[in-house]
Amino acid sequence: MADLPERLDPRQLRASDADRERVADVLRTAAAEGRLDLDEVDERLHAVYAARTYAELEPLVRDLPSAQASPVPMQGVPPRPGEVPASGTAIAVMSGFTRRGPWIPPRLLTCFAFWGGGTIDLREARMLHGEIKIRAFAVMGGVQVIVPEDAEVHVTGSGVMGGFGQDAAGPGRHGAPRIVITGFAFWGGVAVERRRRKRRAVEGPSADQ
Repeated sequence: MADLPERLDPRQLRASDADRERVADVLRTAAAEGRLDLDEVDERLHAVYAARTYAELEPLVRDLPSAQASPVPMQGVPPRPGEVPASGTAIAVMSGFTRRGPWIPPRLLTCFAFWGGGTIDLREARMLHGEIKIRAFAVMGGVQVIVPEDAEVHVTGSGVMGGFGQDAAGPGRHGAPRIVITGFAFWGGVAVERRRRKRRAVEGPSADQ
């Protein structure tokens, strides 16, 4: 009797891009609920997009619930992904605004500076969306956008008698968030620059200023 072929362990099957995205979503949800800190979720996401089989994906979410009940509200714990607004604004009229620290950017953020300035720092942000878009408008003012050095960045804005920084545009590491920056500068400027991620303890999202 001929030997039967050995049955392949399902865990050794190749994972698809959709499988990796599902695992990444579980990790982002866990980060939003405070189950993982920024270093942990960054390390695990990097491993997710490098994984080839189900066996490599499984340990990355083994200690996490895949479908969580609504958590008890606690100060300093970020909202669940479904509670994050799809869009938001930051306005400075003869004043300023700052978004920095472990905050949660919306999918679309519109910034406007008139005779003022603002800073959008994404280095410690909890990216709950695979792509975020920033629309920056500066009129006799300035907007500074700081992106992680490993992010995928697309800059499509323009300036008239002003500047719209394009130098930071370029590809990022595999699995990094995609950041699209567009808008307009008139007698002002929008600066986009890459900087190394900050490393510090997670303290929850900083309050809007």
